[in-house]
Amino acid sequence: VAGAGIFAAPAMVRSASAQIHRTPISGMGGGMTGGLAARPLAAAGLPLKPLAILPSASGLPNEFRASLVAAPFRAALVAGASTELWGYNGMAPGPIIELREGQRATIEFINGLALESTVHWHGLAVPPDQDGNPMDPVAPGARRTYSFDVPPGSAGTYWYHPHAHQLATTEVAHGLAAPLIVRAADDALEGMPEVTLMVTSIALDAYGQVTPGTSVMRPMSGTSTTFGGGNLLVNGQSVPVHTVPPGTSERWRIINATADRYLRLAIDGHRFAVVGTDGGLLGEPLVGQVECLLAPAQRVEIVLTASSQKSARFALRDLGYPNDGMSRVGGELLTVRTTTDAVTPPVQLPSALRPIADLGVATVRQRIVLSTGGMGMGMSMGAMGQFLINGKSFAMDRVDVQTVVGRVELWDFINTTMMDHPMHIHGTQFQVLGQTIAGVTTPADYLAWRDTVNVPAGTTVTIKTRQTMPGRRMFHCHLLPHEDAGMMAVLGVSPA
Repeated sequence: VAGAGIFAAPAMVRSASAQIHRTPISGMGGGMTGGLAARPLAAAGLPLKPLAILPSASGLPNEFRASLVAAPFRAALVAGASTELWGYNGMAPGPIIELREGQRATIEFINGLALESTVHWHGLAVPPDQDGNPMDPVAPGARRTYSFDVPPGSAGTYWYHPHAHQLATTEVAHGLAAPLIVRAADDALEGMPEVTLMVTSIALDAYGQVTPGTSVMRPMSGTSTTFGGGNLLVNGQSVPVHTVPPGTSERWRIINATADRYLRLAIDGHRFAVVGTDGGLLGEPLVGQVECLLAPAQRVEIVLTASSQKSARFALRDLGYPNDGMSRVGGELLTVRTTTDAVTPPVQLPSALRPIADLGVATVRQRIVLSTGGMGMGMSMGAMGQFLINGKSFAMDRVDVQTVVGRVELWDFINTTMMDHPMHIHGTQFQVLGQTIAGVTTPADYLAWRDTVNVPAGTTVTIKTRQTMPGRRMFHCHLLPHEDAGMMAVLGVSPA
């Protein structure tokens, strides 16, 4: 979904939804969680639109300068309704920011929402005061300039999104999210055709308006349009069609930018090579893959060679993943169609992509226990409750875990709940060592850089991590309803 977006002065821009006379759409019922969200959106099956790229206002190769405006706009998503979305520069998803290693990035953010907001550069190691975390909100109508150096060795697929306190679910669910790509001068896959696929979800009420469905507000019946519900979109579109010559090899950058959906991805009749994770390329391609799991906030880079058959059709699908005892299947996300052109010879992948060094010997071990409290014990019934880290709900003025710049640590994420939790640490990329279930440890299959790791229910996941800049960092569950309900903590990083 993309809109041209004409912005008023930022202090004047406000949500218009409260001024609209709302009438339930015919046949959809009058309840706020009526069946609209389960219904396919209009205009499915259109050609895949590449996301816009945010241009730099600087003419210097070592400097990126631009502006981002977060504000409401209206879109026609279903018949009989005009839906209010919130976008960056009039688009949802917002424009791709492309940076290069070593660049200086300066981005002015203008908050045209009626709520506080921030811009968090998810996965990038930027200074704490430029990270867009909840401790640094931007008031409605206010401006804030973010400025940071793009770290060497950080080439990869990232994204940016709001991180205001207890507002992340609402703002992301309304459309505020966009890709951020960092490029290197020595990319082993340079020149291969690229496709960026940003997966988001949208749930609409009976009036055709966004309902930020959350696990902490899910109906007790477990039916519907909230946690894990709604329509999955690719680049803001419902089941778009991507057309390629037969036999073409492409590099797909896939981003799970949903507030709370797991994606178990597979491609009809095809195997693919995984070449990158959250923090960039792997050491070598993982060929012959048939599916991959992306928790909320995770990214994957794959190389797909399309069928050599002309006029063939196949789909990128979400096969479904049970998290709270209920398996939700997104179905077809993207249709791929081959043309009648001559068959393109497949690309031979290099055997080595990028060296990944082990972080070294860990000298400290941290214990991070994930639990629930209040009415939300287990949350399997979806009742309101708290999500906790080390027995505590998030408090902005409290430092929960201490570390030192440069110190290599082992972190054990211990999940005592009945749900998976994708855990994200700000300011760093870490390495997953393994997973322990009932005392049996399984090492990680390969070495990779990640900033978000899924911690399955009843398991312990061990990572190796290191921070490089002093200050206060966040770590939290990236199921955004869980973050908003308290599953977030502050990491204090002291100078060495």
